[in-house]
Amino acid sequence: MKTLYFAWVRERVGKPEEEIDPPASVRTVGDLVRWLSARGEEYAYAFENAKVIRAAIDHTHVKSDAMIAGAREIAFSPPMTGG
Repeated sequence: MKTLYFAWVRERVGKPEEEIDPPASVRTVGDLVRWLSARGEEYAYAFENAKVIRAAIDHTHVKSDAMIAGAREIAFSPPMTGG
């Protein structure tokens, strides 16, 4: 699945996007964040405060308990403020 990273998540991971193939045990967005965090120091840094990270599956914002089965694209971004 395609994974996109925005703003400081992208800066910390060091890339704007990548294709990933998580194991079958990764079923939810929260599982995916934990799996990504274990992939290396840069991911651990990007997701160190996972509660503030926003996720979208196929352009729809979701919570960490959302199932990722069938997702074509998952995007991660920090919280945004308006003004």
